[in-house]
Amino acid sequence: MNKKIYFITGPTAIGKSKFALDLCKEINGEIINADSMQIYKELKVLTARPSNYDNNKVQHHLYGYINGNERYNVEKWCHDAVKIINTLNNKHKVPVFVGGTGLYVETLIKGITPIPTIPEKIKEASNKLFNDLGINNFYELVYKLDSESVKKISKNDSQRLKRIWEVDNYTNKKFSLWQKKENKKFLNSTDYKIIIFLPDRKKNYDRVDERVLNMIKNGAVEEVKKLIKLNYEKTLPIMKAHGVPEIISFLEKSISLEECIEKMQLATRHYVKRQNTWWKSTKLPIHEKFNQFPDEIDLNLTNLTDF
Repeated sequence: MNKKIYFITGPTAIGKSKFALDLCKEINGEIINADSMQIYKELKVLTARPSNYDNNKVQHHLYGYINGNERYNVEKWCHDAVKIINTLNNKHKVPVFVGGTGLYVETLIKGITPIPTIPEKIKEASNKLFNDLGINNFYELVYKLDSESVKKISKNDSQRLKRIWEVDNYTNKKFSLWQKKENKKFLNSTDYKIIIFLPDRKKNYDRVDERVLNMIKNGAVEEVKKLIKLNYEKTLPIMKAHGVPEIISFLEKSISLEECIEKMQLATRHYVKRQNTWWKSTKLPIHEKFNQFPDEIDLNLTNLTDF
């Protein structure tokens, strides 16, 4: 695995996919999804999955291939991504990763702490304990278990707090001790370019608001109706995807459609803010950072295609 690889990343709703399509035509590339919600079969509209038209122009991989009742994770994605990279290398095609999930990109490049897979019953127990105690008491409990790990995260980061508790509970070893072990590696190649777009956030928010309106017009409510019929556990990641909880509330008549749209827009804008924070603080080597939207960049005037 010593061939060139591209990563096109940045916050949601900025136009990364279109840029990646244009890049692929220039470099004989194929697109690999690097978004943690684009993997799910049941979410096509709400994740703005590439169209059949786009897929016919350039081959896309790792989109809509996982059932929503599977607890997929970053390690599984890394294994799947490496398989695609090897396949593309054998075809003399260039892998072009597209997506804003920083954890996916970082883990593929840096590797992952070799923690055993946590059983579902342990995850269910942590979720119940969190709900029973509330975030403040749960935080104090986890802090006593592993203060070194807890000091590194936000007090409101419920997912990471649960993760620290789960690892300690299942392995009888602190999460912080596991992190000191050598990472399990996935990507052997260092011949890669990370291209990041961090455009004006206010304009990004405007695009988010417009995208949500288009999702509603294009069948997002019907998509969630079908999802509800599958009776998936509410704790599954797919049930927390942007738009799903809000549309469920609308369908349950807890909120109006207008409130549903506003809540979807707000949740996605908050996500954009978190993505900006993550990518601005990343220690990954960024080849090129643009403060414009991808559609404001003339690909022919950049040095992105030169390795």
